[in-house]
Amino acid sequence: MIRTITDTHPPGTAVLHIKFTDSLVLAVCSDSGGSVFELEFKRLIGKRTCESRCLFSGSRGEVCVIEPLHMNVNVTTKDHPMQDVSILAMASLSKVLLVTLSPQLKVVYTHPLTGSPSCLPLLAWQFVIIQVSDSDRVVDPVLVFARESTIYFHQVVCRSAQDIKCTGLQKMTVPYKLLNVTWMNTRTLVTIDTTEKLHVIDVRSEEELQIIDLTEVQMIYNTSFFKSLATGGNVSQALAYAGDHACYQTIASHGNQLFLLGTKAVHVYSVRTWKERIDVLVQEGHYQDALSLAKSFYDNKAKAVVGLTGGTVKKQEIVSDLILELLFEYVDLSMTQLCPDQGHIEELEDYFMNIVPVCVEYCLHLVRLDILFGRIYERFSMDVIAMGTFLECLEPYILDDRLTMMPPGVMKDFVTHYEQKGMLESVEACIVHMDVTSLDIHHVVLLCWSHGLYDAILYVYNKGMLDYITPLEELLSTLRAAVDTGKQLSDQQIRLGNKLLVYISCSLAGRAYPLGDIPDHLVTAVKQDVFKCLTCQRVKSQTSEEPDYPYLRTLIVFDTREFLNVLSLAFEEDEFNTQEGIPKRQHIVDILLRIMVENVGFTPTQVGVLFTFLARQMARHENTITVNKLLFEQVLEFLCNPDDESRHEERQQALLELSHAGGLKQVDEERFLYLTERAKFYRVCELLYEKRRQFDKILLCYLRDYARKYHAFTFISSILDSDLHSPQEKASVQTEALKHLQELVSIDSKQAAKMVVSHLTVELKDVVKQLQGDERVLFQFLQGVMLYRDASGSAINPESQVQVEAAIFELYIDLLCRYRPADVYTFIKVNDGYRLEQTLDICRKHSLSEATAYLLEKAGDVQGAFGIYLQTLSGKLKKLTENLLGSSKEGKDAGGQFGEVEAVLLVIVQLCQRNSNKMDEPSREALWFPLLDALMFPQRRIKDIDNKDILTAFKQLTHHVLNNMMGHIALPAILHKIMQDPAYNSGKFGEIRELILGMLETYNYEQTLMITCKNLLNHDIHQNLRSLTTIATKGYIPRGDQCRICVKKFIHPQDTDLVIVFRCGHTYHSSCLQAVGSLHVLGGEDTYACYLCSHTQRGQVQSTRFHRSLSNPMSTHQLAVRTDKLRDGSQDPEHLQHVDAVRQAMRTPSRLGLLSELSKSGSARSKNLTSSVFQQDRFKLNLGAPCLFSAAK
Repeated sequence: MIRTITDTHPPGTAVLHIKFTDSLVLAVCSDSGGSVFELEFKRLIGKRTCESRCLFSGSRGEVCVIEPLHMNVNVTTKDHPMQDVSILAMASLSKVLLVTLSPQLKVVYTHPLTGSPSCLPLLAWQFVIIQVSDSDRVVDPVLVFARESTIYFHQVVCRSAQDIKCTGLQKMTVPYKLLNVTWMNTRTLVTIDTTEKLHVIDVRSEEELQIIDLTEVQMIYNTSFFKSLATGGNVSQALAYAGDHACYQTIASHGNQLFLLGTKAVHVYSVRTWKERIDVLVQEGHYQDALSLAKSFYDNKAKAVVGLTGGTVKKQEIVSDLILELLFEYVDLSMTQLCPDQGHIEELEDYFMNIVPVCVEYCLHLVRLDILFGRIYERFSMDVIAMGTFLECLEPYILDDRLTMMPPGVMKDFVTHYEQKGMLESVEACIVHMDVTSLDIHHVVLLCWSHGLYDAILYVYNKGMLDYITPLEELLSTLRAAVDTGKQLSDQQIRLGNKLLVYISCSLAGRAYPLGDIPDHLVTAVKQDVFKCLTCQRVKSQTSEEPDYPYLRTLIVFDTREFLNVLSLAFEEDEFNTQEGIPKRQHIVDILLRIMVENVGFTPTQVGVLFTFLARQMARHENTITVNKLLFEQVLEFLCNPDDESRHEERQQALLELSHAGGLKQVDEERFLYLTERAKFYRVCELLYEKRRQFDKILLCYLRDYARKYHAFTFISSILDSDLHSPQEKASVQTEALKHLQELVSIDSKQAAKMVVSHLTVELKDVVKQLQGDERVLFQFLQGVMLYRDASGSAINPESQVQVEAAIFELYIDLLCRYRPADVYTFIKVNDGYRLEQTLDICRKHSLSEATAYLLEKAGDVQGAFGIYLQTLSGKLKKLTENLLGSSKEGKDAGGQFGEVEAVLLVIVQLCQRNSNKMDEPSREALWFPLLDALMFPQRRIKDIDNKDILTAFKQLTHHVLNNMMGHIALPAILHKIMQDPAYNSGKFGEIRELILGMLETYNYEQTLMITCKNLLNHDIHQNLRSLTTIATKGYIPRGDQCRICVKKFIHPQDTDLVIVFRCGHTYHSSCLQAVGSLHVLGGEDTYACYLCSHTQRGQVQSTRFHRSLSNPMSTHQLAVRTDKLRDGSQDPEHLQHVDAVRQAMRTPSRLGLLSELSKSGSARSKNLTSSVFQQDRFKLNLGAPCLFSAAK
């Protein structure tokens, strides 16, 4: 015991926290009353004293935790701005405060804090290195404060003792309630939840690294202090409730160690250093996990790193050495102790496949090829299987360009191994990615020539010897020898030819083959050398009898089209478009013509490809390519050959490009037109006709061109609607269009109809006469007319709809009956442009019963329409009955036939429902009873069959008809009809029980509905009357004791005028209201309106405007009415008439009338059947509110 201080805080409270600051004579404490005190220790004349100063009073909010900032001597320096500043963080249940104790007491920051009442606030300080920019970073304190599940990180920035600011860094939410929070180091935070589980969190990534159960620690809680049990428990309920989870003094951290106070011992948890973490994995034999962890340290991606200090380069050197040590140890163990002693080769290959790639990956990652191809390769080369696995593992890294250099010895082993396993294509793919200096060129070249590795040959010559011509000549000679045999080329020879074409294309474009670019200083020389090689007239090994230009001839014979495509790409280069390059281009063209035209041996297809190539080049290069006139004629003759149907579009496109470039100026236009028409080059013909302004001929080109005939309509409309064409030109196009109208209709009937109606100056009936010869075409045309008519307008805008004569309508209906009878009913139902009698005759002629019935109903002959439907129904019922009785020979499915019967029956029921309200009782019975008879008749014949499902379905249909009849036929008449039917009048009651019960259920439902409506109306009336009564008996307090108009007090003894008090509280003399026009006479009654309210709402006095209330439609603002009715004789009669009209419009139905209506007896209602809403046939229940005003007429 050093010292005891008794007077630092008020008596009766418990000390919760005591914290020392960096100053040797300054401490801070807090008590259970929520107050915070500063303790200053002094020594005067050999006597030690302590002065206490209250920093924060608990009356303003109880502080639960305090935490002073301690300067970290390991991180900060003497020059840090906060060296002379003492900062204290305090947290209550509602906020966090940051105050400076020295050099002056000052609040520098506050932040609200929310959370569950059972959770205490938490505080923790840590100096953290913060990266401000790429090259600048600062060391500032970071305050962590938290409550419940939310953690806040705030940086305290101090520029001087007077300039301290707090900036939010991040906010973290965890899925548990917090018990305590503390820092382990600058990047690691430790939290403890209410279930006593410890969570290690990486601050930057917010990733949870580890969870430890602390149940065995048996932590000590500070609950008794927060409830102040030793002093009588005089604390607030909030602090006592939250104190159940208080354990501030139980947890402390220092130097990457966490101290926990338990009931029996102090427990220490520490974060292992980076090397210790690796050693643990190594001791457990998890070498690959250890290497992966070390790699994360090397890449600076690891979490919670402890003990690895220094700059980035230094740390990488340290980790790199450790990784290499692990690799050496891992390789040695893999080749000795861990290696299986026996097993199949496949098992050993799988074993080494799990080990070798790890070593290769880490050596390449560390860029230590000397280790990879030194000690590690030597160790693996002791085993044949391990060595082969090692060499095969290098392939993906080579192809990915991560490994471009290998020692010559290893490269030789690599090539030899792949050669032995027959994986030569993989060798070729790897060679083109390797640095040539690491290759044994002599060995590689021999290998490539012997196995046909052409890519590798070209790569080695190009990169190793800077020779681009020798491999080209050698390979062209090989291809030439294969082509000259005249036999079918093998796959390898075809692959050689394709590679040569790509190589030539890349070389002429300045790109390296198979990847990369040619060095800049060699590009021009390579292009020139390749060009000379291709165009050389003779070669060394060529005899005098062999034709000239062997290389060009070989490539043309191999693949004419692709080689010419290569030349097309080359001609786009700058070298062939300069003054020196144009002659080169012309030289190649001359050679091609000399080889292919002046000599024999080429097929017409190959010659055609050449001529197409020439045509395009002449068009593309602005006539810089010249061709002999005779040869040019041959080009045109070939391109326009009508007997050659191959590449038709390509030849036409070549002529178009040639024509657009002006390359056909020297050609006779008439002959050219003749050739193009004969070859069916319609786009070229269009171009020529357009120059002559023969637009009618252009229309013919569109119609003859299968690919463009659908654009004929657009062309016609563009000509006829344009102002750039003369009337004669438009007339010629119209004549040609009418001449080929049938063909246009066959292309698109709707577009043809639109063209005729909108663009051609011709009557529709004349066009119909023209098409009378072919009814099918006429039908398509009229169908297009109807479609265009429907699309051009609607019922909303009928004026924009195309007008069609009734005769044309009827003609179309007649054709529709012939070709598409199923659509007649729908058409006549949605259109009205036809005459009823004529259309009815057409439908009868074609025996379309459904359409005929619809027209009869539309004409008013309901019985006739009903008879047609009934006849159809009877026929289908007869077939169904015969099928069920087994006398039908058709063998149709009874279910399908019943579905047809059901569909027709529903149509008839809808017909009867639509027209029953327009007919008297006998007429309604003449509709419904024959329908019921037709449905019940087959049931008499099939009542004894075994198919009970059909019988049940018939009963359901009968029930459906009866339900719909009940709304139009009296119930006794329906029952009488049923009881008379032989199908139901015999046998037991059970046979008709379902029908009778169904009708009674319907009746009961309607009766219940009527009673419910009656009760709803009664309830509504009762509520309204009660509301009116409440309002009428409610008292109102006036706002003053004087009139708001004359300002006279009402207590004057001589004042006998009536005082009127409104609901708004304003009071007036009745004479004053009458004088200002606030008295209205409505329905013979005086009605007053508040003058001030009316004036305020409308900006002026609205003496004739009446505002209706929801509660009282009469006299909304008036609470007092004069007994003697006065009428102002000065009112305008028209004005009074309008007021009366408003009153009548606002009058609601009498509630007494509704009550008397509901209370009428059944006999009285039967006498007045039509006047009662409950006795109407089509009674509807309207539950919506009535409209407030009706329109004045």
